[in-house]
Amino acid sequence: MNTLKLNSPLQYVKGVGPRKSEVLSNHGINTIGDLLWYFPRQYLDRTTIVSIADLKVDQTVTIVGQVKAHGILHGKRKRYEVILGDQTGAISLLWFHGVGYWQRLFKKNQWYAATGTVSYFQGFQIIHPDLEHLEDESDQMIHAGRIIPVYPQTAELNKIGLSSKGIRQITTYIFENLHERIADPLPQPEIQQLHLPELHEAIQHIHYPENRDQIELCRRRLAFDELLEFQFIVLSSRRKKEVTVKKHSYSEPGKIIRKIVKKLPFNLTTGQQIAVDEISADLMKNRPMTRMLQGDVGCGKTVVAILAALHAAENQLQTAFMAPTEILAEQHFRNWQQPLEEVGIRCDLLTSSISRAEKDKTATACSEGKIDILFGTHALIYDYVLFKQLGLVIIDEQHRFGVKQRGKLHAKGDNPDLLIMTATPIPRTLALTLYGDLDITTITDMPPGRKPVRTVWRTNNVIGKVYQFIRNEIAKGGQAYFIYPLVDKSEQLELGSVEDAYKDLTTKQFSNLRVGMVHGRIKPKERDKVLNQFRAGEIDILMATTVVEVGIDNPQATLMVIEHAERFGLAQLHQLRGRIGRGEKQATLIAIAHPPISDMARRRLDFLAQTTNGFEIAEADLELRGPGELYGLKQSGLPELRAARLSCDRDLLEASLLLLERLFSIDKSLDTSYQNLYTYLYESTATRGLTLGGG
Repeated sequence: MNTLKLNSPLQYVKGVGPRKSEVLSNHGINTIGDLLWYFPRQYLDRTTIVSIADLKVDQTVTIVGQVKAHGILHGKRKRYEVILGDQTGAISLLWFHGVGYWQRLFKKNQWYAATGTVSYFQGFQIIHPDLEHLEDESDQMIHAGRIIPVYPQTAELNKIGLSSKGIRQITTYIFENLHERIADPLPQPEIQQLHLPELHEAIQHIHYPENRDQIELCRRRLAFDELLEFQFIVLSSRRKKEVTVKKHSYSEPGKIIRKIVKKLPFNLTTGQQIAVDEISADLMKNRPMTRMLQGDVGCGKTVVAILAALHAAENQLQTAFMAPTEILAEQHFRNWQQPLEEVGIRCDLLTSSISRAEKDKTATACSEGKIDILFGTHALIYDYVLFKQLGLVIIDEQHRFGVKQRGKLHAKGDNPDLLIMTATPIPRTLALTLYGDLDITTITDMPPGRKPVRTVWRTNNVIGKVYQFIRNEIAKGGQAYFIYPLVDKSEQLELGSVEDAYKDLTTKQFSNLRVGMVHGRIKPKERDKVLNQFRAGEIDILMATTVVEVGIDNPQATLMVIEHAERFGLAQLHQLRGRIGRGEKQATLIAIAHPPISDMARRRLDFLAQTTNGFEIAEADLELRGPGELYGLKQSGLPELRAARLSCDRDLLEASLLLLERLFSIDKSLDTSYQNLYTYLYESTATRGLTLGGG
């Protein structure tokens, strides 16, 4: 290909070809433009390559050398060692995870650039360095002697030679041969006012920056563009909902709601009552409700949602109540079936593991209007499930569902009201950004009598004392969760697995205790049996993966141990902690970390031990990880934020909102460049099918 343009297929670019282009297409990268918007995830500053003889402890460096020797070291902890040497000396590179993987990777006399922080133990060493395989010593001038972009990687990309190094070779060729300038949709006055570079320069230098300051400047430009597009979708959705009129209507809350409130074994908290009032007022409006109910784990959101469903039932409307797991859906149904039936409300359960005959029976009853509240999992979205008059859709832990799943359930009614719940509290800035089309109700108080969970983190060298603590706690009548990151052993990750631990601990440390195990591969009937035994106090220790993260409610559980806590995100650790302390007894969480522990992991664990406030946890996790994984952004139907960092880009968020206010009030007085920007945003989001489906 002689002339490269942004819409040129990648297949014909030098160094790509049919096989690589097919794999890139699987990652949404089809054209040259797509690849240029595939931003580096980090950078390695290799502008100065240091000789091994000149190394100093705690210095972050890049060294280039040959593999002199490599192999497994046995001792207190198995590890993999590579001796890398240059003309001045040698240094040890060490890995404590994925020994089998590293064993296959290295060959003697290979050239590598290694970047990391130097430490000293019987000689200089770097633990878990970033690596770049060089073809020979001269290759370092292309891939080592500069600020190096490191791209998001998958095993599939690496397998066909599209590691960071392979992608750099292609992008370098593209920039050298691109025969068009990247058009900038942003009007010049906005670029100048925000002190941002033009789009072409931002794209070019985000891949190949001249210095660190340039990286941040280019990132901010690309972040602004992302936030502008993001907010365009959110605000367009809100405007559409504001003009939609629903066909069903609600009267004031009636006697059924008052009857069930009296039957509750507790009084509603102030926060719960405010939430009920806000939702009831919203339901009685003539536009469909689109509201998020958020609150910390254990604050009582489900009660509020059930009262909303009762309000619908009082008005001859049906409710679909969708939960992310069978465990949670079954628990909602089991907890509420009897009290609801006592006040004349018909409810049922629909999940994938129910027999076909039962599914058909439930679906028929639902379509005939004989079910008021249908609890279930994603099974609710199947085509055979129909509602006679669906008035309300409730989605629990909404970030676990994709936009298509939410949209399919929502489409089973004629503009039904929507209530989505989350136990992952959302910082205000993020709520305005991700959910600007939703009204948000927040429950900030907790039921009386709850004691904060005492939280500590320890390294695995004290595990013997932890086992003794568990035995003492169970002797006092307590029950414990033991959480592991994996079901079984991984070749690349040397992490504890629940199945291995179960075999080991039931024959040794806990041989005289009653131990059960649950994880995602256990059949539902067997899993339910174990969970019911745990709730009934017939099991002392429940060993599990994160399958218990949401929905398991056992007030008698007073202890949780999380193995390899350094591998979990802060919000997930907090969610797991929410499984204990649900009764009046003091509960304790012990997070066990296995060295080497990164600075980031230490910060997470320290923060977890310092606070049990979910909103503070959410703010901290946003700072540490960003919003994508934390709030299910990849499933939201919105574009992924690759450059924006909401924790530090609040000025850009505000600027994007101000600009959009002007664009949405578009008239003849606006400059042509601003009208062009509106058209660009509309066509760009429409072409890629970016939308907010079903709320």
